[in-house]
Amino acid sequence: MPMPARDYTWLFTPGSAFAYEDSGPTGVIHVVDGGELSLPTGRVVACDPFVYLGSGDVEPFTVTAEPGRYRVEAAVATLTGPGEEPSGTPHLRVAAARLVIRDEPAATWEPALLPGQDPAELGDDEFYGYGVDAGTGCFYDASADGAFPTCEGDEGPLWDAFEDSAWAPGPHRVASPDTGHDLIAFSSGWGDGAYPTWIGRNDRGEITCFLTDFFVVPDPAAS
Repeated sequence: MPMPARDYTWLFTPGSAFAYEDSGPTGVIHVVDGGELSLPTGRVVACDPFVYLGSGDVEPFTVTAEPGRYRVEAAVATLTGPGEEPSGTPHLRVAAARLVIRDEPAATWEPALLPGQDPAELGDDEFYGYGVDAGTGCFYDASADGAFPTCEGDEGPLWDAFEDSAWAPGPHRVASPDTGHDLIAFSSGWGDGAYPTWIGRNDRGEITCFLTDFFVVPDPAAS
């Protein structure tokens, strides 16, 4: 069967602790608020913005939210190696990021799909996800896709957001100086790869969040 969702309530609980096998690093989760994202159409896009923003090669998910402004937050892991003392420059990794539509627990999870994707076609532990080639992910409204024409190469407001923060993992809200559209970006776990986005729903079937998992934290249910 396709890869199932895991316990994202635990992952977004500050203080959740974990350890890797074979005496690897240990980690503790804290949740970082990235501010509010504008969704004027409710059509949500998740992608690597340094590669795909404005390219015309990404589509919004088939499930839409009510237009509005919604909080984005990241579950950030502070990692400590065996025998390491606390550091003034801790090792931080974004374990997951979510766009919060309703501040309620998710009762069920489903994969966020693009047009033409069918979970029935996936094999064991397979998933649909977006590709990352520049170590970064983001959320934005589909109407903002062409709103950042200066975000090319090593310049523009997206680049500046990470450079001005000394490449802190984020989340970073980036606004277009020309159109007012915005996006919220964050580093993608260990870096490049492919990462799934999930849709949480409450017990009434209403959307609670869109959540991208970057596979930094081992699944506590598997230990």
